[in-house]
Amino acid sequence: LLVLQVLRQYQLTAEMWEEKITAWYAEHRGIARDEAEMNYLKIAQDLEMYGVNYFPIAQNKNHTDLLLGVDAKGIHIYSINNRFSPNKSFEWSSIRNISCSEKELTIKPLDKKAEVFKFFSSQLKVNKLIFQLCIGNHDLFMRRRKVDSIEIQQMKAQAREEKARKKVEFSCSSVVEDSDDYCSSVFHQCVWELRSQEAAELLAEKAQIAEEEAKLLAQNAAEAEQERQRLEITALKSKEEKRLMEQKMREAELIAVKLVKESDRRAKEAEHLKQDLHEAREAERKAKQKLLDITRLNYPHMAKYPQYSPGDSRDANFDKGSIKLDLKDIDLKRLSFEIERERLDYLENSRRFEDRLKELKSEIHALKLEEKQAGLYS
Repeated sequence: LLVLQVLRQYQLTAEMWEEKITAWYAEHRGIARDEAEMNYLKIAQDLEMYGVNYFPIAQNKNHTDLLLGVDAKGIHIYSINNRFSPNKSFEWSSIRNISCSEKELTIKPLDKKAEVFKFFSSQLKVNKLIFQLCIGNHDLFMRRRKVDSIEIQQMKAQAREEKARKKVEFSCSSVVEDSDDYCSSVFHQCVWELRSQEAAELLAEKAQIAEEEAKLLAQNAAEAEQERQRLEITALKSKEEKRLMEQKMREAELIAVKLVKESDRRAKEAEHLKQDLHEAREAERKAKQKLLDITRLNYPHMAKYPQYSPGDSRDANFDKGSIKLDLKDIDLKRLSFEIERERLDYLENSRRFEDRLKELKSEIHALKLEEKQAGLYS
């Protein structure tokens, strides 16, 4: 809303202008419209270009090089590039006569010794307009110097009374507004204090709840730490028990392998012993049969006595062949005793091995049950 020329005169941004205008508006809040307009005009009339009408003129007919300004104070001559500071001024009180002849305009000062100022305008219409403005402003100047008539004085008095009345009304309304503002501020302050108290109580309640939650969280953290330690201990126990179980299983496997090997070895030895016993008995039977055959051939009269005691031990020498039989009952008994003893040892070892396997199975089963229970509790 500001003129571009005014904006160029001040190094202010749009935001800075907005802040200043808002502050000025807040400062003059509540002023009546006519009073505000009057104050505006009082400020505006002090500006350099207030009420000035500019016209291009020249001191000769060839070209335009000056500006002529007419306002309520007088006539002013400006340069083309400067409209604020006039190069020469003629106040209405110092002008004796102004004449117009086609495009020429002459200003005669009141002082007869002063130089007469002549200038030319670009058109005849412009020259006549300048002349009429000069006459009108001079008439207004002369009216301001005259004493006001009774009617004008009455009108001014009425205006002053109206202004005073409006001022009183405005002051009363401002007092009422101030009282309303004070009551409103007190009310808002009470509401704010009440809300502050409620907020403080709410904050205290929230702080208490937060403290209880913190205690509960600390308790849960302690319980979680205890549970973690218990699980670690259980895991260590499970690992140790698992290691012991694996060790016992390996021991059982080693014992089983040893017993199997021992059983195989004893079985082989028993088989060899049985084979030796069978061969010995077969040799004894063959020897007895040969002895009987020889006896029948050489001693027919002994055929009536075929009884032969297996416990006897005899030596026989024959002419056709030499057969030597050296079988003793004690050797056969010893061999039978060894075989029986090996068989009993094998049975005893087998029984011990079975008992050991049963114990290992029961221990492994108990460890598995404990591991399952630990997994369920964890």
